[in-house]
Parts: sequence; structure tokens; C-alpha cells
Amino acid sequence: MSRRNGAPAGPKDEMPPSKDQTQDKQARLLSSEAGHFSLFRALHLADFITEMNGFCGVMSIFSSLRYCAQDDPTNYTNAYIALSLIPLGMFFDLFDGKVARWRKKASLMGQELDSLADLISFGVAPASAAFALGLRTPLDHLLLVFFVLCGLTRLARFNVTVAMLPKDATGKSKYFEGTPIPTSIGLACIMAFWASKGWTHAQLPLGVMGVGQWWEVHPVALAFVLHGCLMVSKTLHVPKP
Repeated sequence: MSRRNGAPAGPKDEMPPSKDQTQDKQARLLSSEAGHFSLFRALHLADFITEMNGFCGVMSIFSSLRYCAQDDPTNYTNAYIALSLIPLGMFFDLFDGKVARWRKKASLMGQELDSLADLISFGVAPASAAFALGLRTPLDHLLLVFFVLCGLTRLARFNVTVAMLPKDATGKSKYFEGTPIPTSIGLACIMAFWASKGWTHAQLPLGVMGVGQWWEVHPVALAFVLHGCLMVSKTLHVPKP
């Protein structure tokens, strides 16, 4: 290729690699068999930050399990740890994008890691905390599973359709289809408030319906159903900040 005045492009005039070339290089690194830990060579700094989001989600789940296993349900230390790790995961979720833009290194691997980490931190972790705090009837379980599956479906749809959404002048999507899964941080804040008031287990707000029946359920579990429906909505467009 020639540049200005037909002069051949010299080494200093070479264009930076395109996004497709960068992703192709990463794909080749991931598929190579250079050693047991060669995977880490293909990861960018932003990808390691995304891993921290997943770390927070898994630790949140473990903290919920520790709360369930303890003898004193009025000691909410582990429950608070579980709930506080969810917004910490959101910090890493926002920070990895900033680092990727700063270093101009986005990757297909990063996109997949982001979705998987989000499912753990903002889908499974809040549902685990809700179970720990008292949503434990069989129907409660089904409603919480519905919430997690809505988050899973929403993330899969985002990965498939993100390239087709309208973009602004900077190339960013103008809006989200449905509420982003990190908005489940609102549910975590509500549960933390319940714990601070001692509104857990038998004291959950709105009580329980159908005690002893197959359809026994805590009405507050419907908040998770509503959030799940908002995530998978096709017509709800949330402007990007």
C-alpha cells in the first residue's frame, strides 16, 4: 500500500493492528500448546481485573454458605460479607472496561470472561444470599432459579446482539436491551437492610403465604422474578451512561 504522494509506507508508517488482528492473535495464543500455563500469556490486564469480579462472586457464595452453616442465625457477619462482595464485584466490573479502553486492548476472551463473572457475582451470588436469609421453600427456590436463568439468558443475548445495537460517535452502544445484570446490586442493598433490621427467616417482610402447602412462598421472592423479567425485556431500553 502507498501513502501520501504515492510513497511506500515505511516501518514507522505502519498502521496499528486492527481489532480483528488483535483478536486473531489472541485466538492463536489460546489454541497453541506452548505449556501448561500458556493460557495466561493470552490474557490482558483487563482480563485479570475481570477475574477479580468472579473472585468476589464466588467468595460471596461461600460466605452465604458459611452463614447457613453457623449455629447463630442472628449473627449476620457472614451475610454482610456475602452482600458487600457483590458491590465490590461491580467495582471490578466497571474498572476492567476502563483499563481495556486505556490500554486499547479489548478481546473476545475478555468479553466471555466478563459475562461469566457477571453471572456469578450478580446472578448466583444474590440468589445464594436470598436463600441464606430465608427464601428456602421449594417455590422460593424455583423463583430464585428463574432469576438466575434470566440473568444467564440476558448475558447470552448481549454477547450475540451487541454488535448490532445502535452505536454513538465513539462506537459504544447507545443503550442496553433490558436492565443490565449488575443492577441486581439493588437487591443486595435491600437484603442488607433486612439483615440490619433483623428481618430474616421467619421475620422476612410480608411473611409467608400458603404455610404447609406445596405452594408455600415468601412474597418478597417476587422481587427477584420482577428483576429477572426486566433483564430479559426486549422493549425496555436503558440508556448507557
